[in-house]
Amino acid sequence: MQMKPLGRTGIMVSDLCLGTMTFGTQTSQADAHRQMDIALEAGINFVDAAEMYPVNPVSKETIGRTEEILGNWNAANAARRGDYILATKHSGEGLSYVRDGAPITGKTIPEAIEGSLKRLQTECIDLYQFHWPNRGSYMFRQNWDFAPSGHNTDDVLENMQDCLEALQAQVDKGNIRAFGLSNESAWGTAQWVRLAEKTGAPRVASVQNEYSLLCRLFDTDMAELCVHEDVGLMAFSPLGTGLLTGKYQRGAVPDGSRMSLSPELGGRKSDRVFDAVAAYLEVAARHGLDPTHMALAWCRTRPFMMSSIFGATTIEQLEHVLAGADLTLSKEVLAELDGAHKAHPMPY
Repeated sequence: MQMKPLGRTGIMVSDLCLGTMTFGTQTSQADAHRQMDIALEAGINFVDAAEMYPVNPVSKETIGRTEEILGNWNAANAARRGDYILATKHSGEGLSYVRDGAPITGKTIPEAIEGSLKRLQTECIDLYQFHWPNRGSYMFRQNWDFAPSGHNTDDVLENMQDCLEALQAQVDKGNIRAFGLSNESAWGTAQWVRLAEKTGAPRVASVQNEYSLLCRLFDTDMAELCVHEDVGLMAFSPLGTGLLTGKYQRGAVPDGSRMSLSPELGGRKSDRVFDAVAAYLEVAARHGLDPTHMALAWCRTRPFMMSSIFGATTIEQLEHVLAGADLTLSKEVLAELDGAHKAHPMPY
């Protein structure tokens, strides 16, 4: 397991991060706790959650359950809390199940953090992230018709400053250690960095955006910004919600899989995506590689990559991912993956 810096915080995190969004729906508490044990034993020291989790589906009745499950593990393993970096997220504007859909503000931040600390049964959140910007995002297939939101620029910057002041107060209290973003743009990330450096508030350490062989929106402006500003990417869906494993090829929908619960995979299922997946599977087959291991190893080669967040519904899936954690891809494989990307760009 490789260790990477969390921005400029001095904190080091493993380049694989255990995602927990199924803890409490598809994954039972017993299996979730076993996943924590296995992941830490394998050298993973990074775990990502959110106050809105679990998903598949998101529901009012289950909001916060993932943090509660992690909290129960923390309570039962108090001596091991320092063995891993715990990340969670503040839900943003529009999610009616959390604070009636209120936007992220200096007023909501203390309340949200206190709630997460209580559910997580911990004294400090290592990385506190904003789940999506108040002004909207082009993530989740919204890039196809994205337009600037029309929010007043001064109002947006005033809100950012308000949030940074609230975050600083939480750092001073010892409630959080570092600050990160999610589903953010280059302009937004640049403003958070600029304002923090201007005022001495917590500087953005990371950004959690979707990234995989199938989704490469990060490769241009965000890539340049993050390399120069030391903002590490936490890639979510590095396996393309399971598409890159090949398990959905030829119309297959395994029982209990994400597609069985979300048939369109959040807009990722398209006429073109299966051809793209086939091209990547062919590369893996030619070189005798497991496609899951290949997709995750490719993420590791990207210059802006800090950690790839993978989710495992089952113990078997977790063990399978860990079996390829040290794979390094050859120049030949990387060249062929580049060719597949050029032949099948933006399949969703």
